[in-house]
Amino acid sequence: MAPSTVLRQTGDRARCRVLVEGVVQGVGFRPFVYRLAQAHRLGGSVRNGQRGVLIDAEGDRDAIDRFLDELKATAPASARLRRVTITWGVPHHDPEPFRIDTSAGEGEPALFPAPDLAVCAACLVEMRDSGNRRYAYPFLNCTQCGPRYTIIRALPYDRERTSMASFKTCPACREEYDDPRDRRFHAEPTACPACGPRLALLGSGGRPLDVADPLGSAVVALRAGQIVAIKGLGGYHLACDATAPGVVSELRRRKARDSKPLAVMVGDLDAARRLCLVSDAEAELLHSAARPIVLLERHSVASEAVADEVAPRLRHLGLMLPYSPLQHLLLDRVDHPLVMTSGNRSDEPIAYQDDDALARLSGIADLFLAHDRPIEVRCDDSVARIIDGAPAVLRRARGYVPLAISLTREAAEPILACGGELKNAFALVRGREVFLSEHLGDLGDERAYRAWTGAIAHLEGLLELTPRVVAHDLHPGYRSTAYAAMLDGVRRVPVQHHHAHIASCLTDNGVDDRVIGVAWDGTGYGTDGHVWGGEFLLADLEGFERVGSFREVAMPGGEAAVREPWRMAAVFLQAVYGEAMGELDLAFMARLDRSAWRLLSRATERGLNAPLTSSAGRLFDAVASLLGLRDRVDFEAQAAMELEALAEPEADRVYAVSMEEMDGRTIVRTPDIIRGVVEDLLDGVAADRIGSRFHATLVDVIVNTCERLRERSALDRVALSGGVFQNVRLSRLAVEELGRAGFQVYTHHQVPPNDGGLALGQAAIAARCREDRSRV
Repeated sequence: MAPSTVLRQTGDRARCRVLVEGVVQGVGFRPFVYRLAQAHRLGGSVRNGQRGVLIDAEGDRDAIDRFLDELKATAPASARLRRVTITWGVPHHDPEPFRIDTSAGEGEPALFPAPDLAVCAACLVEMRDSGNRRYAYPFLNCTQCGPRYTIIRALPYDRERTSMASFKTCPACREEYDDPRDRRFHAEPTACPACGPRLALLGSGGRPLDVADPLGSAVVALRAGQIVAIKGLGGYHLACDATAPGVVSELRRRKARDSKPLAVMVGDLDAARRLCLVSDAEAELLHSAARPIVLLERHSVASEAVADEVAPRLRHLGLMLPYSPLQHLLLDRVDHPLVMTSGNRSDEPIAYQDDDALARLSGIADLFLAHDRPIEVRCDDSVARIIDGAPAVLRRARGYVPLAISLTREAAEPILACGGELKNAFALVRGREVFLSEHLGDLGDERAYRAWTGAIAHLEGLLELTPRVVAHDLHPGYRSTAYAAMLDGVRRVPVQHHHAHIASCLTDNGVDDRVIGVAWDGTGYGTDGHVWGGEFLLADLEGFERVGSFREVAMPGGEAAVREPWRMAAVFLQAVYGEAMGELDLAFMARLDRSAWRLLSRATERGLNAPLTSSAGRLFDAVASLLGLRDRVDFEAQAAMELEALAEPEADRVYAVSMEEMDGRTIVRTPDIIRGVVEDLLDGVAADRIGSRFHATLVDVIVNTCERLRERSALDRVALSGGVFQNVRLSRLAVEELGRAGFQVYTHHQVPPNDGGLALGQAAIAARCREDRSRV
């Protein structure tokens, strides 16, 4: 929070004007200010403005001082105060009693929209009290909880600028809204059964069903093994019984999602602990106001089980607790874990508009539990996990978006950062603040691309911001790059993929120094036109130098090698053993279609559709295939996830890996790792032991390479970024061993290490660039 401007007022009475900037609209801040002013017997007013909350306070000078101290120290938990500016003036002779005024529309807009908030404990007590007028009402909320970002049409945040505008408050709700002593004092989405949104049950074709209790009927359907589409805060979920293998398999078939893990919702923390190991940090993350899906390690022998089909061959489950009143009511009545996955077909964006949901999900859902409160912007569930004892966001969406992240320096012009192609999130920059969008998916899908362009327009309109600078990835085939090229009247800043990863990590940590950057992922377009992904950089927000990488190998068949890890296994084997690979007594060689490989190998030798890659992700794929885990994948990083799940025992040794200097760059000879894996396989070493040795070897590579680079650069700070560092085992060991070697290590917490965090890095780099680099 920036320091205040304080000019002392003389005399016994004083008057000050206060501008509070940050996330202060939609979080109960005006009622908080009102009650605080009343407690200190101050006159004046508070209102929403174009830059935040405006306060005019007058009274005893010591009382005002106490008021200002408590304003900063005791603000609502969901508020985020960025700056408090105080200007002292001449007091009135007869100040009016303190009041909440109507919003002010003048001035340059600089507001911070609030994220959706999980339902609070006080509202849940009311909802479960049979004597309360909101008993079992699925849309209750107050100033401390409920929908925010997903219902906002425009700012400042007032009811008439939300999707609640069409619901006129009844006298009882209006009385609460106007009563300073009430928890719903100026709660904009407040409602009750008499005046608020209502549930409806629809058949698979969208036909309304005449039932007295839509929720009860949906519960009966779920218990009977049906699939129900449920309208949530930011879109539709597809729900079914998570303990029924046949039902989960049927959902997968209809959704065209063969094996990608499905999220599970459980009623409370006790239910989560019956399924998974839950540390104190994980419990806190599950219970946080953001209520993300949290990746948790399963019990080896669970007292209660979900179907294996929920997360096949993985040691972790994605669990979340209910965050809306409707979900609490649902779990109370169903009383067992539910699959609660995004309402879409595989790779499509989540459905959030009613007509679109009925059209797209009718072939999947047997019933629809809908309601009549419109959703203004789609927002999927966030995904997080605890890495090295601290929360790390892997998919940033509901509960976190649109909270701003601060740059270390102010941008001279508004910026749009387009992000990447996969796991896309874009960013808008205003001054020092970066507003990262919700997770929008893979832009190769036409629906996702349209959702992405629509989301850009929505957030630009909400922030009243017109970008003058556009940052984008170097890859010429990305749709985000093509979009940037189409924009007129903007300065373009192309940003190398792995430089953006490291810049994202630096900005995530508020760091503005040059570091050794370890950027490991599956695919990133390099400045030489090759596919990078196992990179060591000397980097800051101004630029980077590629000082190390994995040895490059071919990707036989190009993108097909990403979907079929056996290709990478074969090409690594050939790099190590040449034609003698055919004589290896490996299960992999028994599975290999040798005639197909001969043809592919010849094409690769000629450079036909065989780009060179230094990718760490492709190395993971090769090892997973050699161990018999996965020759083909159904979703990105599936093979790497299964390899991580396999790495159980502590490693007893690492594989010997040599390094060489080439053109001023340290080259890690990754085929040496493959040789070590193969020798272990031939010696009959168990796959889990090999998995542990493989992970330990990669950590050894990180530490040894960083030590070499420290000698060269005198840098002792390391930033770890890229999708590979979602791997808890790898990240934890890397942080520990780098720390032992005397390095200060930065990892991600606010944004994902994967491509979902790229836009933050692009934005930070573009904020430093003062020239058009579109031709560079």
